[in-house]
Amino acid sequence: MQASFSTRCRTPTQALALGATRSATRAPKARVTASRSALTIEAGSSIQFIKGYEETCVPTVNLTRSRTGSSGTALFKFDKPQIFEAEMGELGDITGMYMVDDEGEIVTTDVSANFINGKPAGIQAKYVMRDAYEWDRFMRFMERYAEDNELGFNKN
Repeated sequence: MQASFSTRCRTPTQALALGATRSATRAPKARVTASRSALTIEAGSSIQFIKGYEETCVPTVNLTRSRTGSSGTALFKFDKPQIFEAEMGELGDITGMYMVDDEGEIVTTDVSANFINGKPAGIQAKYVMRDAYEWDRFMRFMERYAEDNELGFNKN
């Protein structure tokens, strides 16, 4: 089975504006604050490359699952992520991708950067789910993340 989530990248200003719009129409899921030109998130779901700093570029996510349903992979593709902005370099190195929600944190260290003409252009991260529990946990995270970022889900 293959599936994918649609994508959309935002600048920090657009993300804050979107958060303000959401709070006017429904209860806010997270309190977002600006700090050192980066966004921090205190609740809800987020993807982070540096702990504590939310990545505002929403990725394309491609899922595959084994026929038995006992394992699967998720491939994340970020186009021009915020983490490559000059101010973000002061915050530290990318040590992995952290998927954070109310249940806790899912971590993968299989993260690589793509370069075009010597300049960073994107990030790819791969998360491998080795059993049904990890698959279910990941899908709960993605449901929250998709809702928070108004993403669609397509089954292929």
